[in-house]
Formats: sequence, C-alpha cells, structure tokens
Amino acid sequence: MLPMAEPVKRPYRSPARAAAAAVTRERIREAASRLFTTQGFAATTMKQVAADAGVGERTLYDAFPTKAKLFGHTLAVATVGDEQPIRVAERPEITAAHEAADPREAISLFVAYSSALLDRAGDLIMVSVEAAGADPDMRTAADAGSRAHHEVMLAFAQALDARGSLRTGLDTVIAADILYALSSPHMHQLLRRHRGWSAERYRTWLTEALVRELLAST
Repeated sequence: MLPMAEPVKRPYRSPARAAAAAVTRERIREAASRLFTTQGFAATTMKQVAADAGVGERTLYDAFPTKAKLFGHTLAVATVGDEQPIRVAERPEITAAHEAADPREAISLFVAYSSALLDRAGDLIMVSVEAAGADPDMRTAADAGSRAHHEVMLAFAQALDARGSLRTGLDTVIAADILYALSSPHMHQLLRRHRGWSAERYRTWLTEALVRELLAST
C-alpha cells in the first residue's frame, strides 16, 4: 500500500505585506524612471535609485539583482501600464482595434493606445536605444523591443488586410513597416519631446497619416 501523501502547505501571503511590496516597487520604478531618463542608463547607479526611492540598497538588490533587471522591469511596466503579465498584443485596446468594422475607427483606436504607451514608456525606450551601443544588456533589450513593436504592427496590418481595407498594391509587410516607422518611439520623441507637440496634436497627425498611407480610398 502506498503511503498517503502529506498535505501540501501553501505559503501564507499577507495581503497587507503584498500591498506594501507593490507600493515599494512603484516607488522604485518612479525613481528609476526619473534617473534613467534624465541621466541615462550608464550614469545611473543602484545607490542613487535606492536613495531617490527612499529604500535601502539591500531592499533594492533583493528585488532587482542588477541594474539591467531594474531597467527591464521599469520599462515593461511603463509599456503596458501595470504589472499584469499581459502583452501589448493581447491588451483589450489592441483587440478592439483589430475587431473594429470601420478601418478608420480601427486606426484611431490603435493610435490612441500606442500614443498613450509612448507617452508612458517612450523616453525609457529611447534610453535603451541610446545605451545599446555600449551595453550588451541594453542592446538585447533594444533589439527585443524593436522586434516586439514590429510584430504588433504586422498583426494590425494583417487585421486591416483581412477586412480588405489596405490600399491597392500594399502588402501587409510594407504596411507593417509604415506603421513601425510612423508610430516609432523615435518619431514620438522628435514630435512630442523635441518639437513640443501636444498629445492631441500628435494623435491627430498620426491617425491622419496612417489613414492616408494605409487605407484604400473610398
């Protein structure tokens, strides 16, 4: 006869402790984002982040063993807007854009989400791009981000094409490349940060540009 299995003891998770840990992570992310975007990746130290966040260095290193992991976490949360493990491609706003019957509405929904994403995360994305030449971890992060960005654009182009909305002669790969370029963090940085465009002006321009470049005339 087989012995009866011991009951599995589940670790106790205190809601209050989990909430406090979430608040601490948020403070760390806010401090890291400020320092990375104002000083750059190389010049920012873990000691500075800990001091700015008001936490001990041990606490910071327990949560994020390396500066690269801290940057990756900060960027990932800024990109999607929360700590839920749901990729951009699976977010309900992107799903709504894919499913919209009117292609102009689809582009408007897509731009609304992507522009809000870049307002949150665009500066950090550019930090990874600028540091990529000197830091292998940042090169990996920048390359992965670029691939993921293009995959989202390609899926949206394919959704438009499936509805017969792309203009004549435009295949989905070129359509994705147009989306990739016009909605890139580089373009966002130029217009929103360097030229001081408002969020509304940027969204309006990008929506109209994509409608002109992608959609069949009616």
